Amino acid sequence: MKEVVDYLKSNQDRFLEELADFIKIPSISAHVENRKDMVKTAKFVEKQLRAAGLKNVKQYPTKGNPVVYGEWMGAKGAPTVLVYGHYDVQPVEPLEKWKTEPFTMTIKGGKMFARGTADDKGQAFIHFKVIEAYLKTYKKLPVNVKVIIEGEEEIGSPNLVEFIKKHRALLKCDTILISDTNMLGKTKPSITYGLRGLTYLEVTVTSLSGDQHSGTYGGGVANPAQVLAELLVGCKDPKTSKIKIPGFYEDVVPLSRKERAELAKIPHDDMMYAKGIGAVNTFGEKGYSTIERTGARPTFEINGIWSGHTGAGVKTVLPATAHAKVSMRLVANQDPDKIAKLFKDHIKSITPDTVKVDVKLYENNGYAALTPLDADGMKAASVAIKKVYKKEPFFTREGGSIPVVADFQHLLGVEAILLGFGLPDDNLHAPNEKMDISQFKNGLITTAHFLEEYAKIKK
Repeated sequence: MKEVVDYLKSNQDRFLEELADFIKIPSISAHVENRKDMVKTAKFVEKQLRAAGLKNVKQYPTKGNPVVYGEWMGAKGAPTVLVYGHYDVQPVEPLEKWKTEPFTMTIKGGKMFARGTADDKGQAFIHFKVIEAYLKTYKKLPVNVKVIIEGEEEIGSPNLVEFIKKHRALLKCDTILISDTNMLGKTKPSITYGLRGLTYLEVTVTSLSGDQHSGTYGGGVANPAQVLAELLVGCKDPKTSKIKIPGFYEDVVPLSRKERAELAKIPHDDMMYAKGIGAVNTFGEKGYSTIERTGARPTFEINGIWSGHTGAGVKTVLPATAHAKVSMRLVANQDPDKIAKLFKDHIKSITPDTVKVDVKLYENNGYAALTPLDADGMKAASVAIKKVYKKEPFFTREGGSIPVVADFQHLLGVEAILLGFGLPDDNLHAPNEKMDISQFKNGLITTAHFLEEYAKIKK
């Protein structure tokens, strides 16, 4: 493997130049005006995969942006690793908050600043170059590799599930390798082994045909704002933070002793955590640590609530309606559609007969993903990280959601390994996104070791 590592180290300057070319294409999937840029970026990815030495490289059209695919299947008897990434990026507004040009990769203080450096062009690019290093030096890889890079992750991957279903045979593999997550820190290497799912709904309570004078009608009819507040309190205990929706916890996979022990190793201080976000104190479900509550337990959160007069000054109205948007972060084995139905049924069951209630389900539901700590891919990733970072990795569960991970797991029936090299301060989805060059370089070597270790384990 020495030749591969030497190749990766000696070509790092060229890699950064090519990454800058990748970055400069404004592939914002959320903007219709960037449609031509999406096409251009897909072509760039296709060219990179061909240059790396992959075979059967092609673009697959979807109802939206194309999926780019390539493979190398020359390792007879070896396992197959499916690498996933995305070439689309988030919008860059507000522009005035950027300290550099968003699509001109600027290197300052050992960091690469630009949209997409960490999410996910920079991390996907790591895989392109590791494949290239093997095929340019050894003319082969230790495993079979398939690469799929999509262009719609930042808008929820609306066409990817259909693509996976249609091309199951093409995507057949032994594990999925994804670099689209963070480590805890440069000296705190970590592997994300779980992601939460999501269901998102809006509740509207109506008691009148229009706003009325609170002096004339107050006390005569139900106030929808108060009723809504009572309904929401009826969903989660304000003292214990326990969710009161019947059946909500029915399918939750409990934390094992080993998981709790691994999560307890993560450096954390509740006071510093609260201070860092300006909170008075921490709060959450009784019986679980903050680390466990924010990554490994389901939650119910009110994301927005509005009713009546919210402008400046006094306006004594009795509001006709009250609205709230709520989300529930879910854990492994919870079905977002089932949870949404349980929520709707519970709201209707506790709504008084003095108001009407409507519950709207948004379309961005997503399943949680969980990879066993003893999965072969996790073992390989752990060894790879230890070889590069010279210490054992922490194992984390991310509180956010990447629905495509669970989609891959459910549809292909294999585990996903989230071997990400971002850092918590990378400003993802925000102005001044960056990736540390040291993390990019470590990512190259770590990924190469992963392929070697996975081949050994699967022999």
